[in-house]
Amino acid sequence: MPVSLTRTVGFHAWHRYWRPDWTPAQNHAAFGALADAPGHDHHYRCAVTVTGPYDPASAAVVDLPLLDLLLQEEVVKPLHDTHIDRDLPDFAPGVTLPTCEALARWLFARIAPRLSSGLTLVRVRVAEDDTLHADCTGID
Repeated sequence: MPVSLTRTVGFHAWHRYWRPDWTPAQNHAAFGALADAPGHDHHYRCAVTVTGPYDPASAAVVDLPLLDLLLQEEVVKPLHDTHIDRDLPDFAPGVTLPTCEALARWLFARIAPRLSSGLTLVRVRVAEDDTLHADCTGID
């Protein structure tokens, strides 16, 4: 019987919603204060849920230190203390807005192929704060 496990990591980052193909008035109409330079910061939380066969010997589905290392490499290291839309080409102005939805999709695509055999990535949740989060459950 498969069992799921969720590990949460945090990172601090800045972002700004700005479309260079729009006028400043259009950006402010669509994004309000989120369009203001230089942007604003969050203490993000990223919860990653994996599922796999339960191993009675270890009473686990995943080698937790290996999962922790993967999350440090794929979530914390590339995102902590960055200005997402300035520092990451995938979120540069005109490419993808650095929404929590887009971050969840981006992280899902980075994490899924790195999981150990037998494990499946079920969900990546990115939360900007206690009131806003996005879930990605697969990439189409």
